[in-house]
Amino acid sequence: MDDFVPCLVASELVTNALRYASASDDDVTFRIGRDEDGALWMEVQDASCDLPCVQRADTISEAGRGLFIVDQFCRCWGVRPVAGKAGKIVFAVLNP
Repeated sequence: MDDFVPCLVASELVTNALRYASASDDDVTFRIGRDEDGALWMEVQDASCDLPCVQRADTISEAGRGLFIVDQFCRCWGVRPVAGKAGKIVFAVLNP
């Protein structure tokens, strides 16, 4: 796996968390690792319970494509809540 795709996916996940879901940079945590089959997983935790959604961006928009990009490059991605309504974790898994 080259570095471009993982960096792009990580950038989109972290940017979304900073832009839409956090009051400060301290509210965002990024984790990364590998599964037994070599797949790369990453997750971003933030303090918002608001769920992300794939947006439809027109051809001239400068924003709104982040999760579309994540969806195109990843084996899977999703969201899971943090206990006690303390936020959410957005995760993505990339094939090895």
